[in-house]
Amino acid sequence: MRDIQLVLQKWAGWTSDNPGIDYSHIAAGFKGLIANKEPARESCSDDDGIIIDSVIAKLRQVRKEEELELIVLHYLYGVSKRNIAKEWKMSEGRIRQMMQVAEGFVDGCLAMLGVTLEMDSEVINKVKAIDSKKVLVRYANSMLL
Repeated sequence: MRDIQLVLQKWAGWTSDNPGIDYSHIAAGFKGLIANKEPARESCSDDDGIIIDSVIAKLRQVRKEEELELIVLHYLYGVSKRNIAKEWKMSEGRIRQMMQVAEGFVDGCLAMLGVTLEMDSEVINKVKAIDSKKVLVRYANSMLL
């Protein structure tokens, strides 16, 4: 399974390196909260960036505009979820829920497309093998108590 947050961080690094891609209109009202651009952010390849950017565009078409704004503000401009919640006059928990929905949409679109990203070797969570014998013993012991 991909670490979608890491994918979006790399996409944001790629987007900030490409001045032809602009999301500045979304950051209106957040100028004081946005830190200066970092010298270099971890980035993805152009192919990965274009794929993720097309999925982000689909998010704008299919889902709510606020979800796109959340992704852009948090990942591209580095605004914290807490600051977004204060600015939007919502609870931080609600912002986190909305962010999870937006991240889930992006992750789901990438899964449905069946694309293999060049960064997959870095962002796929490795599933560790579970020692089933140890798990069964712990489960049996907990049932005896």
